[in-house]
Amino acid sequence: MQISSRFTLAIHIFACIDHFGNEYKITSDFLAGSTNVNPVIIRKILGQLKGVGLVKVARGTGGASVAKPLGEITFLDIYRAVECVERGELFHFHENPSSDCPVGRNIHHILDEKLLRVQSAMERELASLTLEDLKKDTRKYLQGE
Repeated sequence: MQISSRFTLAIHIFACIDHFGNEYKITSDFLAGSTNVNPVIIRKILGQLKGVGLVKVARGTGGASVAKPLGEITFLDIYRAVECVERGELFHFHENPSSDCPVGRNIHHILDEKLLRVQSAMERELASLTLEDLKKDTRKYLQGE
């Protein structure tokens, strides 16, 4: 199991919007050049981010911008916007474990609470990071170039 690249692509998109937004029109083609990902995928992610009010996207070649202050957007907000997590559950359980097997019959009792703790820990950490943190790190690393 792996979280898809949509999450890191969305973070990359925000970094580009913030870094280049005053100099360039931030279009899906522009973002595709930075991410090396097809513009169609970029447009889909932008649509997901727009759908939850994290970005504004002007029609046509109008470009994208951040919809609210960077300090108010957490990595958890972005994760929830772009990751297709079924019923809010990070871990998908295999279907129909055997009720004839003592392990299969009890696997939910064995794992459910533990997996929920893992997901909660990840979500707490994502909630502690904002796009303002990303902006600071981006500036730090770009100054070193």
